Amino acid sequence: MTAIILAGGKGTRLKPFTISIPKPLLPVGDLPILEILIRQLINAGVKRIVLTLGHMAPLFKAYIGNGNGTRWEVPIDWLTENEPLGTAGPLRLIENLDSDFLVMNGDLLSTLDYENFFAHHVRNHASGTIAVNRRKVNINYGVVESTPDGTLLDYQEKPTLSYCVSMGINALSRDSLQFIPPTGRFDMPDLMLAMHRAGRKVLCYETDCYWQDIGRMDDYEQATVDFEQDPSRFLMQKIVAR
Repeated sequence: MTAIILAGGKGTRLKPFTISIPKPLLPVGDLPILEILIRQLINAGVKRIVLTLGHMAPLFKAYIGNGNGTRWEVPIDWLTENEPLGTAGPLRLIENLDSDFLVMNGDLLSTLDYENFFAHHVRNHASGTIAVNRRKVNINYGVVESTPDGTLLDYQEKPTLSYCVSMGINALSRDSLQFIPPTGRFDMPDLMLAMHRAGRKVLCYETDCYWQDIGRMDDYEQATVDFEQDPSRFLMQKIVAR
């Protein structure tokens, strides 16, 4: 199993921290976010990891080392984007991909069972599978629905809406690459929708596992608190970098 970690973003919403440290290398507890992800993926049976880099790429290379797996027990390669390619565009540059592989953001904390998620994708012969988590949004207003001529249809006082949101973790088959344009920026929603419109099987894998996107300051603070309270919840097996 191969996992691609997208780590090329600038993390502007986490300034000033990300002025000098790229977001995936920010510490959660005593470990960088990226190291937590690498350890989880190795525990799940991943045999190859590829990092897509852009912003402050040399810092990642210095942290990972020579990239041949001597530090992490599995090969860790990287590619550097000359321009931002989005969350799906970099896939066109990666050689020798497996028939199915994982693609994930490098700025999340989760207890997702990657092995089961990947097995579900393969077992169902999907072109793409999106890990999704249900979120509730409280609306602090009275929500009114009406017809075009102004006739009342519904009126809900401060409703709670429920949505399935992408966790930034996906499984893809190699045939998905044909839907990625040869140049320019292309994001994962674009890819999933392109495959869906072409009649390919795209699945949503709903899970109630812990998941915290680390995109804003309050998200980062919450992830740090949750990890420090029980690191073993996220790292069931101790893997030490050499």
